[in-house]
Amino acid sequence: MQNRIGAGTTTPGQGPATAEVAVPEGAPSLPSRISWGAVFAGAVVAVAVGAMLNILGLAVGVSAIDAMVPGETPAAATFGIATGVWLLLANLIGLAVGGYVAARLSGTADDTDGVLHGLSVWAVAYLISAVLLGNVVAGTAGTAFQGVTTVLGGAARGAGVAVGETARALADETALDPRRVVERAHAALRGAGGDPAQMTSEQRNAEIAQILMRSATTAGPLPQADRDRLARLVAAEYNLSLEEAQARLQEAERQVAQTAGEAERLAREAADVAATGTAIAAYWIFAAMLLGAAAAVIGARIGTRNVRWILARRQAPAAPAV
Repeated sequence: MQNRIGAGTTTPGQGPATAEVAVPEGAPSLPSRISWGAVFAGAVVAVAVGAMLNILGLAVGVSAIDAMVPGETPAAATFGIATGVWLLLANLIGLAVGGYVAARLSGTADDTDGVLHGLSVWAVAYLISAVLLGNVVAGTAGTAFQGVTTVLGGAARGAGVAVGETARALADETALDPRRVVERAHAALRGAGGDPAQMTSEQRNAEIAQILMRSATTAGPLPQADRDRLARLVAAEYNLSLEEAQARLQEAERQVAQTAGEAERLAREAADVAATGTAIAAYWIFAAMLLGAAAAVIGARIGTRNVRWILARRQAPAAPAV
C-alpha cells in the first residue's frame, strides 16, 4: 500500500497543478539522529576523567596524613566529608566533559538531540562504572577469600599436627582410652532421675546441664516438674535449702530474661540504625545521579554545534522590453 504526497507546481497560463509521488507505507519520515559512537566515546571519557580526578583526590588525601606530628592529621569526620564532596565533584566534572564530547562528535546542531546524547552518556557511563566497580569488588573479595583460605588451611594443618602429637603424648603418659571417656559420661548420666542426695557431683552436674539445655532449646517457660527437679539438684550440689535453691533459680531466670530483653532491644536499635543509614545513603546516591544527569546535559548543551542560517534575498528578473 502506498501513500500519495502532493507537491504544488505551476503550469504557464494555468493555476497551480498537483504532482503525486508514491511513498511506501511505513517508511521512516526522519532518519536516525543518534550517534552511538559519540555516545560511547563520551561515556569512556567521562569514566576516565572521573577516575583521574578520584586518583588525584586520593593522592591529596594521603598527603594530608602526617603520622609524625600528633594533631596534624585531619579527623576521620573531616576526611569523610572531604571524600564525599570530592567524589561528587569528580563525578560531575567527568559527566560534563563526557556530555560535551558526545554532543560535539555527533555533529548535531539540534539542541534536543544534543541533550539526549548527554543523557545517553550519563546512562552508559553509570553502567560502565557499575561493571568496573563490580569486577574490582569481586576480584578483591576473591583474592581475600583465597588468602584467608590458605592461611586457615595452613593453620588447621598445623593445629591438626599439634593436636595429634599432644594426643599421642597424653595417651602415652596417662594411657587415655576414648572408651573410658564414654564410660564416664554414661556413668554420669546413669544416676539421672534418682535421689540428688545419693548422686555424685558429676551426676548432678550432668543432669543440671541436661535440664538447662532442654530449657534453652524449648520455647516457653520450663515445666514445673523440671523446675522442681532442678531446684533439688542445685540444693544438693551446693548444700542449700530447697527454698534457697528455688530463690537462686528465680534470680537466674530473671537475669536471663533481662539479658534476653536487652539483647533484643540492642538488636532492634541496630536494625533501625542500619535501615536509617541505608535510606540516607540511597537518597544521597539518587541526588548524585540526578546532579550527574544535569551535568551531562549541560556539557552536551555546550558541545552542541551552532549553525548560522544566512538568508539571501534574490531580486526578481526585470520584465523584457516590448
